[in-house]
Amino acid sequence: MKAVVYEKFGGPLKLDRVRDPIPEKHACVVEVKATGLCLSDWHGWKGHDKDIDLPHVPGHELAGIISEIGADVRNFKVGDRVTVPFVGGCGSCEDCSTGNHQICRNQFQPGFTHWGSYAEFVSIHYADTNMVKLPDEISFETAASLGCRFATAFRAIVDQGKVSGGQWVAVHGCGGVGLSAIMIAKALGAQVIAIDLNDQALTMASELGAVEVLNSRNYKDIPAHILELTKGGANVSLDAIGAQETLFNSVSNLRRRGKHVQVGIMEPHEVMAKVPIDLIIAKELEILGSHGMQAFRYGAMINMIQSGQLNPDELISNRVSLEDSTKILPEMRNVKTPGITVINQF
Repeated sequence: MKAVVYEKFGGPLKLDRVRDPIPEKHACVVEVKATGLCLSDWHGWKGHDKDIDLPHVPGHELAGIISEIGADVRNFKVGDRVTVPFVGGCGSCEDCSTGNHQICRNQFQPGFTHWGSYAEFVSIHYADTNMVKLPDEISFETAASLGCRFATAFRAIVDQGKVSGGQWVAVHGCGGVGLSAIMIAKALGAQVIAIDLNDQALTMASELGAVEVLNSRNYKDIPAHILELTKGGANVSLDAIGAQETLFNSVSNLRRRGKHVQVGIMEPHEVMAKVPIDLIIAKELEILGSHGMQAFRYGAMINMIQSGQLNPDELISNRVSLEDSTKILPEMRNVKTPGITVINQF
């Protein structure tokens, strides 16, 4: 099969011919029809993820058609249209037994623990636990855009942040995750403040429903401005980028008993980031992580898409070929065009 491969962290990416995947007993092989280019893939390529063995095929946001199934797979068949979360559970450990597949200690992550979806085919482990059947009316491109950024934002806003109508939600960083979070929070009736350095991204945030957009270059103290704007602070705030400054600002702009949700992945030199402990104690703030979303929670998200409450198609800004990705991926940290790029030409 054709696949994008790198043999060195930070090294060249090349479109190559590699072996076709063979499904293990618990797995399915999916013919990839669409896959997203995500900043997490860039982190993997840079060597920030310790699960990756070289040589490697990236890609973790995908949708396609099942082409082969393992002997033990019971809930799927060849020809099913499917998608999958970027974090898959083993289905049998302590975490999975409580429904927390997204933090499974034996987790499967295409594009990280195993070869991913920048390829014509990809093997998905523990298929009965992790695969999601895709309704006919949802395109492969839309489904691929859900796999990491949109689903992660959904869990961050709905399950972790527990956002409700009338609340103030601050979203620091208007990349794919941030824009998804804005759309979802708006659909729940929240008042969303979007913060970014990119005016194009902020324009898109406004179009998606943000009631206030702030270019942080124009403010000396973003938390103070948000505290004043909201008359007390945000109820829920996300760091959707992953940086010392956005983390600190997100915690600092919360109202009493507010929730900070950390979604953005930090580079190694920032993972031991500083937080305002005095505010966390005095305001009884909650600090939460958000790491993907379980396959069984996709139903709630898909229902909102089918009802028209959410329209993730609005976030897709570019459709490219598999070969194009070899040039796009190394530059993802510097991309200025807002929205999500999807590979749909193989």
